Amino acid sequence: MTLKRYNLILAVVPQLKRASVYFDPSLHKALRVKAAHNDRSLSELVNAALRQTLAEDAQDLAIFAERAKEPAWSFEDVLKDLKRRGKL
Repeated sequence: MTLKRYNLILAVVPQLKRASVYFDPSLHKALRVKAAHNDRSLSELVNAALRQTLAEDAQDLAIFAERAKEPAWSFEDVLKDLKRRGKL
């Protein structure tokens, strides 16, 4: 987008939200070192880690949904089955 009056070019930036996060000092130091080593900001690293964690959670939920129709076994039934097959 260009504003002719001020002769500016504005990049479309997604709206970011600000939050205060309290890190363990050793984790904060490691995060700062990693950010500097990878030439990324702390926010970029934290956002990437959160995205990865949420994606893993989504995969777990999908697997749980797929297996929801499987028969449930009680602990006792599992023990009996293991004994029957000579595993215990």
